[in-house]
Amino acid sequence: MLGVALCGYAQPRVEKTMSDGWQFSRDGNHWETVRVPHDWAISGPFDKKWDLQVVAIEQNGEKVATEKSGRSGALPWIGDGQYKCSFEVPHGYAHAELLFDGAMSEPVVYINGHEAGHWAYGYNCFRVDATPYLNKENKPNEVWVKLRNVEESSRWYPGAGIYRPVKLICTQNTRIDDWGTFVRTSRIEGERAWVDVDLQVATDRQSLAELAAEVTLIDERGRTVVAGHDDVGEDGRVAMQLVMNKAQLWTPETPHLYQVVVSLYQNHQLIDEQRFKTGIRTIRVSKEKGFELNGVSRKIQGVCLHHDLGPLGAAVNKAALTRQILLMKEMGADAIRTSHNMPSQMQMELCDSLGMMVMAESFDMWIYPKCKNGYARFFKEWSDKDIERLVRAHRNHPSIVMWSIGNEIPEQWSEEGRQISEHLQDICHRLDPTRPVTQGLDKAEEALKSGFAQVMDVPGFNYRVHKYPANIRQLPKGFLLGSETASTVSSRGFYRFPVKETVSIPYKDGQCSSYDTENCSWSNLPEDDFIAQEDLSYTIGQFVWTGFDYLGEPTPYDEYWPSRSSYFGICDLAGLPKDRYYLYRSVWNRDSHTIHLLPHWTWPGREGKVTPVYCYTDYPSAELFVNGVSQGRRTKDKNQKLDRYRLRWNDVVYQPGELRVVVYDQEGRAAGEEIIRTAGKPDHLLLEADKTVLCADGEDMTFVTVSMVDRMGNLVPDADHSLTFEVEGQGVFQAACNGDAKSLEPFTQPRMKLFNGKLVVVVRSTSCPGEITLRVKAEKQKMEQTIHFSSK
Repeated sequence: MLGVALCGYAQPRVEKTMSDGWQFSRDGNHWETVRVPHDWAISGPFDKKWDLQVVAIEQNGEKVATEKSGRSGALPWIGDGQYKCSFEVPHGYAHAELLFDGAMSEPVVYINGHEAGHWAYGYNCFRVDATPYLNKENKPNEVWVKLRNVEESSRWYPGAGIYRPVKLICTQNTRIDDWGTFVRTSRIEGERAWVDVDLQVATDRQSLAELAAEVTLIDERGRTVVAGHDDVGEDGRVAMQLVMNKAQLWTPETPHLYQVVVSLYQNHQLIDEQRFKTGIRTIRVSKEKGFELNGVSRKIQGVCLHHDLGPLGAAVNKAALTRQILLMKEMGADAIRTSHNMPSQMQMELCDSLGMMVMAESFDMWIYPKCKNGYARFFKEWSDKDIERLVRAHRNHPSIVMWSIGNEIPEQWSEEGRQISEHLQDICHRLDPTRPVTQGLDKAEEALKSGFAQVMDVPGFNYRVHKYPANIRQLPKGFLLGSETASTVSSRGFYRFPVKETVSIPYKDGQCSSYDTENCSWSNLPEDDFIAQEDLSYTIGQFVWTGFDYLGEPTPYDEYWPSRSSYFGICDLAGLPKDRYYLYRSVWNRDSHTIHLLPHWTWPGREGKVTPVYCYTDYPSAELFVNGVSQGRRTKDKNQKLDRYRLRWNDVVYQPGELRVVVYDQEGRAAGEEIIRTAGKPDHLLLEADKTVLCADGEDMTFVTVSMVDRMGNLVPDADHSLTFEVEGQGVFQAACNGDAKSLEPFTQPRMKLFNGKLVVVVRSTSCPGEITLRVKAEKQKMEQTIHFSSK
């Protein structure tokens, strides 16, 4: 028997997330203390000189190169950065590795001065075996991470730094390979479920005869529901099947999870243990039944999300991700596409627990570059490893329902591209035969002619919904996915007159109308996709571009400074819902009703002018009143695109006062109402937090919406007052954001202007329990408002 423990007996693993104690430097000489996850660029300043690109964006149909000042966010992410931190391996452990969930970018890791590992792709996770480089006699060890970000390597803001968690994992030499464990549901019949489990043991031993493994599934009440055990084979593998009775299935509506405990024994002595959560569910896609989850057909109601978290930048945070997911679920979304890169473990764990299906994406380009220094530099050498890492690291998440191997890949016209698609898809199938594989195609005719589209498990098409009928005739599988849809553009609380459906063009004000009638030259309004999903039986769902605004890619203001973030979001960069949120909610959320009026009703100078009014509601009809005078009753019209899902009064003449809508159900009975009133003078600030009790872990956050209101509590929709923020007690000011794509105010400074009456302040807890107070002031107006929190 091989003795693996230094103290006479084997100890199961210990894992530690390395958040504190990091030192950061841009030049290797001047160091500051930071917490990881960390984004070194998010504090700014904003400046058009950062990654100034002079390019023609082929995806937008451009032929002539022009200056794109805000394409990658106009933040200082270019250049080198270094992080260092000390760590200790507890006594009694023979093996240590560092697990990086993501570092932007091209990380090289040194342990005690020795190069221990590197990875090319900033969006992927990677492991570094620290064991050969550890100091003897339990002396502290130092990890040093060097990062390099080059210009024109991204089409959006990538962030900079160790922006996802780092974990130290200490085990014995004989141990469970974390990424070698695969738990999946092979069959469901009634309340019974068959669960297949594969394990891989890593070891330096020549004989594995004395090793055995046990797998236990524990339900949400802490009860063991099924267990199995088997000896480890000579190849280090274990395969078993568990049969569960009364299985609780995972769906977005009922995200039941089971804790999986994998135990490794040597001569009946526990030497390692792995714990994670998974769900019981099956996936199938077919011509006859479309997309099925647990044997039930459903059309995917998804959104695309970039990885940045607005004013937090790329630094991943559980509270911020939770807020995003819950906002999307309340809207009625049931899926997220991680466009266009590998997701974080934290995001996938939250999708598991909160109930959100996921298309886990990988690449935005292959061999042919979309930007000069993008991933095309690495594709030939690294793509197989990156796809394998994506699948192995994430395949136990029940939320992930399909893999995506690319987005709008330029090679989609060619035989070479078809072969690469088949190759990458085969890797996914080999590592995970339970999930289909897709990618987003933007050149339908070329992809269909080359066979690029037909080779995919799920043919995905970006935009051009009018081509669906022609596409489906060339797809033997008999179904297709709207892998990226809509790209409607709008600015929260901003309305342009006259109202008209149009391809959005740049205006001097740098904004897009929130009447939700502007889209890009290649895209469309939400209605086009609603109609396709509703009327075409072969569509299996859609992923809207995008759930939230993101840093960079400010279409249609790519050439306009100071625009530096997108307009595509259903919510703005601060996470505040735009009007469009309620249009999607009225169609997607079947659990509660929606009644939403737009625009606001404070228009000094528009008296007597036509000011159209829209109502987004799931009810079929409504009557509108202005100061008690009926403007008529409208009923949704299935034959008119803009009247199929909206109720519109296009000839309303503005007069100050009260705007009131009464909605009616299918039987013609009044079912609810919504009232908007003309706002008076700014009177006070209103503070509303998404939560008032925080966890005292130094990472939890609360998001406080600050609104300027009049004496009666009505929002003052044009308020742009400059505010300051003070945090006292066991909390710190983290960031502020007003959702204005043109604002150059730094997110991390405790001052900012309101944009159209609102902004969001982010407060973070410390590691000490106690009370927290946020004080917001409009000093020129001598206004002050406070809100209190507790941290436990």
